[in-house]
Order: sequence, then structure tokens, then C-alpha cells
Amino acid sequence: MRKGRVAAFFLAAAAAVLLSGCSSADGSGERIKLKIATVGNESHQSTIAASVFKEKLEEIAGDRFEITVYPNAQLGGEREMAEGVKIGSIEMAVVTTDGALPSFVPETQVLAIPYLFADKEEAYYVLDGYLQEALRPEFEEQGFKHLAFCELGFRHFTNNVREVTKAEDMKGLSIRVQESPIWFALADYLDFIATPISFNELYTALQQGTVDGQENPIASISSSAFDEVQKYMCLDGHTYAPESMIMNMDFYNRLTEEERAWIDEASAYARDTQRQMVTDMEEEMLKSIESKGVKVCREPDLESFRNVTETLYQDPAVTALVSPELTEGVRAAVAEYEAEHEEMGGSEND
Repeated sequence: MRKGRVAAFFLAAAAAVLLSGCSSADGSGERIKLKIATVGNESHQSTIAASVFKEKLEEIAGDRFEITVYPNAQLGGEREMAEGVKIGSIEMAVVTTDGALPSFVPETQVLAIPYLFADKEEAYYVLDGYLQEALRPEFEEQGFKHLAFCELGFRHFTNNVREVTKAEDMKGLSIRVQESPIWFALADYLDFIATPISFNELYTALQQGTVDGQENPIASISSSAFDEVQKYMCLDGHTYAPESMIMNMDFYNRLTEEERAWIDEASAYARDTQRQMVTDMEEEMLKSIESKGVKVCREPDLESFRNVTETLYQDPAVTALVSPELTEGVRAAVAEYEAEHEEMGGSEND
């Protein structure tokens, strides 16, 4: 995607966020109000997904829905947003899958197990196939319709104390993590100090030195301007972080069959489009991060990180939340993807 197209989308998305909900009914019946909450600003991955969904749903459903996007944590942090979707005060939200959602669906923490996926294509294969179906009953039991997995990206460490090139360099650093036991376990294995802080309070926490650093995908670090208050970045890619587009289950079930089909189509479109947009932006954003004076270690000693964390998935704190069967299912899906990929590669070389 060209830079101009990305810039144009952000302008359009910002306008949509400001103007959404201002249109009136078309006289054919009462419009269905649909609030979509995100914690990020207008250029954050979550808001991109929400805005693309809004744009697509309006395209295929006409004026049937009155859609309003609320970015910048206007409706609360991710935990509050998820709770709002669960009880129905918010119809829809885009939240970090392995962040606040584990409070409702603990199995999502399988995605917090480090070094599970080698690349994005592998992650998409597992998310859209195995995990979308495997976790569906758990989401529905909690009152959520899980529409799709969108993208945050591979997560990387940043800090203000020292350059991190190997696992041992993490020792003693205070790092903001999501409020989830598996992230606390990761801190134990890498010997850093885990500090849960709300995402919308993170910039100030880094600026004031409340924590030394944080871990997020490239696009989150850039769009949230964390590169203004951090000195070092390590591209270790410890986990792949998706976002979940969740909708209140009762709201979804009350829709007609045609309306649910529109929602499903818009969700799949937003998922695929947002993933490509985020991928297209990442290298440009990484260069921007470096231009701010952040020293980026592009090739850390990943083997040192893998060696230290290789048994984390067997830790009692982890197995108490994520069944070994689910982890094994993910690993089996990864192996299936790799086998198919090798077969395709072999066929091409024949």
C-alpha cells in the first residue's frame, strides 16, 4: 500500500470517528445503534480495524446501522470495554486478545506463550482456523460473539536503561505488562519486574520513570509516541499479539440473518484489510522510531530468549489457566501449516 493511501485512510478514519452518529434515519425504520470502543488513538491498530469495519458495514448495509467509533479509551480501558460488551452497554469493541480478555476467557492466554509463531502467516493460519473455532464456545459462554482476530503484531521490548541484545540484559528492568498471570510468568523467566499499567496511562508512566520500559508491537510504539520517551528497543518478537473484534452475543443474536451476514462480512474484510495496512506501515514506522534517537537492536540473540523461556508453557501458573491440550492444539496447527508450506515449496521446486 502506498504512503498516500495510508495517510488518506487516517484522515478519513479521523473524520469518520468525529462525524459518526451524526446522520439521521432514512425513514425506512429505526436504525440499529452500534457503538464500537477502542483504547487507541485514531491511528492505532484497534481504531483502524474499527474504522474499516464501520466503512465496510455502511457500504453493504446502507443506513441500517448507526455506527459510532469511540477511540482514545473514551468508554474506558480494555477491561471496562470488555465488561461493557459482556453486559451489553457497549455493542462492540476491539481489544487486545491476550490483554484484558483472559479475565473472561483465560484460554486466550495461550497467545502469550513466547515464541509460539515464526511469522505472521503462520499466526494467521492458526488464529483464523484452529483458535477461532476452538475458543468460540468459551467466548459465547461469557456473552461475547468473537467476530475476528485483527492485528497488533509481534511484540518487542523497549526501555530507558540499557540496550537489550540477549535474555540476560532484561534482568532487573521494570517493564509494563498487561494484567495477566502469564505475563508475570514471563517476567519471572526473564528476570525483569512486571508492572501492570493501563495502556492509556502508559505514556505518562514512561515519561515520569514509573517504569523503565514496556513491550508492544512496532505500530503501537510508534502511533502512541512511546519512542519519544524510550531510548532502546529490542526486536525479539517474543509473542504475536492479535486483537479481538468482540460483539455482545445477545445483540448479535437479535439481528436478522441478513444483518448477521453483513456483520460477518464486514468483520472478515476489516480483519484482512487492517492486517495488510499494519504490515505495510511497520518498516516505515521502525525507521521513524530510529529517527527519534531510539537505538534498535534488529538482530538480538533470540536463542538465548528461547532457551530461558522454553518450559514456560509447563509452568503451573500457566497450565492452571491454559490447558496443555490447547497449547498442544496450537502447536499441532503450527506443524500442520509448516508441513503444508513445505509441500507447496517442494512442489514449486519440482
